[in-house]
Amino acid sequence: MSDEEAFCNGPGAAAVLAAGIGGLALGLLALAGDAFPAVAGALNVWKPTGPLSGVTGAAIVIWLATWLVLGAAWRRRKLSMGPVAGATAVMMIAGLLLTFPPFMDFLQGK
Repeated sequence: MSDEEAFCNGPGAAAVLAAGIGGLALGLLALAGDAFPAVAGALNVWKPTGPLSGVTGAAIVIWLATWLVLGAAWRRRKLSMGPVAGATAVMMIAGLLLTFPPFMDFLQGK
């Protein structure tokens, strides 16, 4: 392994950014499931939990797929972690807000 490969942080950056994308996906899917009955029906994988089962399942698939794609694309790269961490923080905060019922109700005009 060369010195350059030893200092590649691309796979780590991919994991961090994928977490942010997965968190945002969770919030967006939760909002969509709450706002649109057709989406709620499509996300209702297991009746006792309602659309939440599909929301979490889809968010996990999005997180893993993003991690896989970014990890492969960035496996030999050295990236600045500042922008990656900043973007991740913004996405995680947005995802958290989108799962907060008063905020979701505000966005829906309820």
